[in-house]
Amino acid sequence: MDAHDVVLIGGGIMSATLGSMLQQLEPDWKICVVERLDSFAQESSDPWNNAGTGHSALCELNYTPETADGGVDITSAVKVNEQFQLSRQFWSFLVESGQIPDPKAFVNPTPHMSYVWGAKNVEYLRKRYDGLREHPLFAGMEYSEDPEVIRGWAPSLIDGRTSSEPVAATYSPAGTDVDFGSLTRILTRSLVENGAEVRTSTEVRGLKRDPEGGWIVTARDRAKGEKLTLKARFVFVGAGGGALTLLQKSGIDEIRGFGGFPVSGEFLRTRKPEVVATHAAKVYGKAAVGAPPMSVPHLDTRVVDGTPSLMFGPYAGFSPRFLKKGSLFDLLRSVRLHNLVPMLQVAFRNFDLVRYLLGQLFARKSTKFDELRAFMPAADPADWEKITAGQRVQVIKKDPEKGGILQFGTEVVAARDGSIAGLLGASPGASTTVAIMLDLMSRCFPDRIEDWQPTLEKMVPSFGHPLATEPDAAAEHFARTARALRLDEPRADRASA
Repeated sequence: MDAHDVVLIGGGIMSATLGSMLQQLEPDWKICVVERLDSFAQESSDPWNNAGTGHSALCELNYTPETADGGVDITSAVKVNEQFQLSRQFWSFLVESGQIPDPKAFVNPTPHMSYVWGAKNVEYLRKRYDGLREHPLFAGMEYSEDPEVIRGWAPSLIDGRTSSEPVAATYSPAGTDVDFGSLTRILTRSLVENGAEVRTSTEVRGLKRDPEGGWIVTARDRAKGEKLTLKARFVFVGAGGGALTLLQKSGIDEIRGFGGFPVSGEFLRTRKPEVVATHAAKVYGKAAVGAPPMSVPHLDTRVVDGTPSLMFGPYAGFSPRFLKKGSLFDLLRSVRLHNLVPMLQVAFRNFDLVRYLLGQLFARKSTKFDELRAFMPAADPADWEKITAGQRVQVIKKDPEKGGILQFGTEVVAARDGSIAGLLGASPGASTTVAIMLDLMSRCFPDRIEDWQPTLEKMVPSFGHPLATEPDAAAEHFARTARALRLDEPRADRASA
């Protein structure tokens, strides 16, 4: 039986980030990463399975909801942006210390835009801009209702537009495009080079308490058909949609009452150079009534392996699978007596969501393409192909007052003794991984966090010192991380143009 200090279940950005951080903090710890597929970053961390915006609320309108009195609440936007800056700092640390050779392999400067049409939506976007423009984390954001100004930012949004209804947009040059699949592989290679063990094609089947302390992880080598047993003082379940059922197998009290609602998605993609050249931004609009926040429509520039593409979506779908390469029985297997009532309550209370999903499932191809043309009026169906995105499992949890609620975002579930923790939920997950892992480590290693503080401050200087309240520190942070990540240089695919 192999003994480890840490076993990380799942070969995505979450496990890769936590492993990298722990390796900086405890270089002598024995770490093992276990992935059920034959290579890493094949599920939600794959660049074609996630939005990859580097979520920082520069353009995502679901982080700035309208209030009952007609205002706009920027609280969530500030929080998400602050969390993303921690990711930028950690990546910069790894670049400056030589552990990431070339940041262009995973992150590129890409302007972020919000774009709306119709008088009511224009008024909303104007209020949103007024609430954000003076904030240190949103410095440099511009706003316009002039179609010609917007054309200068993103020609494809205006070219071919015949409607006379008002339009408005915000433009943030500080945005990024992040290939989390590439970043995961970079971090994993560094883990291995520094002594970590990696096991692919290995599916975890069981988790049980070790009478001597820690956990016994049982797994099966899918390639060889052999059984594998690992001992660990600490286990992290970063298996994406598979995390719920694995945490249930652990038997910890903290997972009781949690359920999951799977949502699949589709995107339209074009790689046609002349089309891609007309649009160099990530543009988010407003979600349809009843749509979950993760279904906010967006037209994105993506750079994968140095090659730019455009993606539009998502179009929601439904599959009972919790992973893209999972089982049709995933949803059924997750149902327990302790989560059945919350799951039923969520089903009864979210008819708008059900209606939205059904509408998406049965929508005609022409109807779906009309949604793209609302953003890109001159779009030609012949230039675009349909791709299936990754599975997302939205968190269902017990609420003392409401019973069962459908929660958007991510949630760390940790045992009381800190010996095991897992991550449930979806967006803005990948972009805020470092903030999530800092929270996890604080909860699971409370006796070590004080000793780790000096190293943590080198890795993420603003940890515990919010940039949102320190304009000078925020400006210095943006300049330093932009230099380290080479965001002040042309995008990778345009460097030789």
